[in-house]
Amino acid sequence: MKPTTRILLVVLAAALVPAGAGAFLDRLGKGVLKELAPRPAEPPAGAEPAPAEPAKRPDRTGLIIGGVTDLLAGTTQVPYETEVVIGESLALEGFARYGRPVDDPELQRYVNRVGNAVARNSSRPEIPYRFVVVHSDLYNAFACPGGIIFVSSRLVKSMADEAELAGVLAHEVGHVAHRHALQSIRRAQFFSGVGKLTAATMRGDKGREFQGMIGDLQGVLFDKGLDRNMEFEADASGMATAYRTGYDPAGMVRVLEMLQRHEATAQKGGSWFSTHPPLAERLARLRTQLGQYPDAGSLARVPDRFAPYARRL
Repeated sequence: MKPTTRILLVVLAAALVPAGAGAFLDRLGKGVLKELAPRPAEPPAGAEPAPAEPAKRPDRTGLIIGGVTDLLAGTTQVPYETEVVIGESLALEGFARYGRPVDDPELQRYVNRVGNAVARNSSRPEIPYRFVVVHSDLYNAFACPGGIIFVSSRLVKSMADEAELAGVLAHEVGHVAHRHALQSIRRAQFFSGVGKLTAATMRGDKGREFQGMIGDLQGVLFDKGLDRNMEFEADASGMATAYRTGYDPAGMVRVLEMLQRHEATAQKGGSWFSTHPPLAERLARLRTQLGQYPDAGSLARVPDRFAPYARRL
């Protein structure tokens, strides 16, 4: 990363990360997310994931300027480079709110292999995805623009098999593929009247306005939740993606049923319970969709491969 870009990110992130969480920023700068970069995906037994050429990591110089300009124009798709900047800013807040990455490289590599297997069968397989398991007692997972996906340790260790993990990761990949968070930005018109940003003005009022947009997006992702129709769309596409990868698509149904059993006693704030539509409604839709896959029961669940990793949490 070029120094100017790094400085911009530091300035932006410093306003977003609570005191004491600077280590997260340092680790990001040293490549904590790069350490968790996707490895070659492994399909479940008997499945062949669609081949995908990995996207070339962009030179992010000027990405904020160009990306925000496009956002202002509102007529073209937000460039991937801009998604990455927004996503990494949100990831910093994600670490601050939901905990540090679990210090277990083997576990992180395993989750990245499963996540990338489903990502390659998603509707947006051409970008790099990075999956991070964080220490958190919340039942939670969320996706940042650009393909950074968090899943909590509580949610992972409450699952029964790899198909359930694949279902959750495919749901989050669906949010990235559909660019749901960025659609939320447009809907709220966060950039209305801001004007063209330059590197020089990012430290002044324009920079604060950009920070404000990031802060608002944090509220959407971490507190209020995305539009309920976006969640239903991610559920549907996630189930289809898990099926194409060779996993039992009922995995996501079983995860939601597990959450129902814990709903009465679980901590709600900042979790799937508070940021997603009611479980009963999600389950009803997914059970209907499951009828499209009559061979679902014959597909991979892989409990034996999953269990040793879940026990490490």
